Amino acid sequence: MNVTTGKRTAVAALALTASLGLAACSSDSSTSDTASTSAAATETSSTVTNPEPVATIDAISGGDTAVALDSGFLDALTSLGITPGTIGTATLDGTTLDFPITGGTATVYPKDSGYRPFVQGAIFHQGSGISLTAGENVIQLENFVVVPSKPALLFADVSVNGELAAASFPLFNLNGTTLEPIEVDSSGNAILTGTQVEVSPAAAEFLNTTLGAPGAVPDNFLVGIATLTIPTA
Repeated sequence: MNVTTGKRTAVAALALTASLGLAACSSDSSTSDTASTSAAATETSSTVTNPEPVATIDAISGGDTAVALDSGFLDALTSLGITPGTIGTATLDGTTLDFPITGGTATVYPKDSGYRPFVQGAIFHQGSGISLTAGENVIQLENFVVVPSKPALLFADVSVNGELAAASFPLFNLNGTTLEPIEVDSSGNAILTGTQVEVSPAAAEFLNTTLGAPGAVPDNFLVGIATLTIPTA
């Protein structure tokens, strides 16, 4: 395997499993498998020898994550009197939020080796985020980090009115059941679109409490559809 092919394989696998939650939501994953994730992971780590990785990316450089906001999410913000905004290098173009990728790493192991998680790493979006303003309250969600888990999660630093409320908070679940086939454009970028970004149960509870509106934001509420553009060359 040449360097370019190996790198593209690693990035594609990273996005499929770490960023898009495909490992958690693929057609060969059952309910019982999901329920026993922790036990299985423990057993795997103790009984399966760490195989040679298929590819390793020591530094993901460039790219971005764009989220096309769902109309239901926008309607909910309006009904709650919430005004969305951007933080740092994030941009909002129409109904699409964009967050530059600032770094990350990935190590990809053969999927059929039994070693789990077979993709390990993280994708960083430091220095950007979103704000939610409701009356005198301003909630800031920034420094997104996507990590492989089951399900895949996006963590963020959460602040309320300028005070840090929680660091590395599990903000969004990333549901990859609707992921479209990976494409690589003429510039060598891997394009992955279709992942559903959903409010995690922990985040729903936090938002409802902060906004003083119990039940206003349900668990797994659809925020939008993500598209990742990741350089592979």
